[in-house]
Amino acid sequence: MVMDSMDKYENVILYLCSELGGRICGKKKLFKLLYYVDFDMFEYKESMSTITGTNYYAWKMGPVPEKDEFNEVIEKLVRDGKIKVDKENINSYDIPTTMQIFCANSEPNKDLFSEDEIFILERVVSHYGKLKGGELESLTHREAPWICTEQSGPIPFELAFYRGTDFNES
Repeated sequence: MVMDSMDKYENVILYLCSELGGRICGKKKLFKLLYYVDFDMFEYKESMSTITGTNYYAWKMGPVPEKDEFNEVIEKLVRDGKIKVDKENINSYDIPTTMQIFCANSEPNKDLFSEDEIFILERVVSHYGKLKGGELESLTHREAPWICTEQSGPIPFELAFYRGTDFNES
């Protein structure tokens, strides 16, 4: 991953955490928010570019970012003391499981983002930030990028144009 992309990727995560009360509950929620950040950016004004620079894959639970890149970014954020990853025991469908909680220890560097990127980040927070991981999963399962991609396959960014996103809605 290119260093500039990694800096933006890190700061997208910090931005999302910061705007959502300092933390994001669950890896699934974080994965889906990242998906919306990049696919909205790709579609917005037909920019055909993403913010994080990562690729996404169609897993059973919906779109997920490239695993090794995601882990590298999270490990660097933890190592640098910018984020803390806690674990919380929960019952999911009466099955005990562990949820990761991503807690920001520092503010994002917003100077890394263009005006359009800030618009997309704000939009993702306002449209999807209050939803739980399972709700975001359901939403992504109704969109062309996940529907039209073979299970575990890479999701083509061009499918963003078939989601029918209305960037004029508040």
